[in-house]
Amino acid sequence: MKWNRNFLGVLFGCLCFSCIRDEVPAGEDIVKPGDRLPDFSVVLNDGSVVSRKSLEGKVAVLVFFHTGCPDCQKELPVIQQLYEEYASSSDVCICAISREEGEEEVASYWQIHALTIPYSAQEDRSVYALFSTSGVPKVYVCGPDGRVVSIYSDNPIATYSELKEDVENARIFSSYLFAEQMVSLNLPTRNY
Repeated sequence: MKWNRNFLGVLFGCLCFSCIRDEVPAGEDIVKPGDRLPDFSVVLNDGSVVSRKSLEGKVAVLVFFHTGCPDCQKELPVIQQLYEEYASSSDVCICAISREEGEEEVASYWQIHALTIPYSAQEDRSVYALFSTSGVPKVYVCGPDGRVVSIYSDNPIATYSELKEDVENARIFSSYLFAEQMVSLNLPTRNY
């Protein structure tokens, strides 16, 4: 009897706090491939500021996450690997932005999992809501012109090779060549 009550409590907790159980189906992005980044600004854990303006001329990989989300827990090591690949590149910016999760929780998770990706802990959805209505992880790869080249969500989560290919393509092609033009040339533009 006690075991059943504990099991039901855990099951209820999972359903209430699951990253996949948003009220709006995943995939309802406000920002889509080809769109310019919204006007946003976040302060990273190192004190630097990332905004649409600061990303001009750079390839950007923006990751929205919550450390309690199982898919985010799988995606963050992939993002870490990508970050390590491009950490010394001045033309690539990779950062993670939490969705409704404060500094203490994010910092603790980063320390436990030895993550070094710059992050911004956001206690609400105000920044996230500029990009999407539901679902984490959300990964946005943007070109130097500030246009979104590809978007990944939880089904399937982005692989290292997909993200690296997107970053490299965004580095190569000039600012006039954004998502719609990449499609016409059969170059990868993803919205998962």
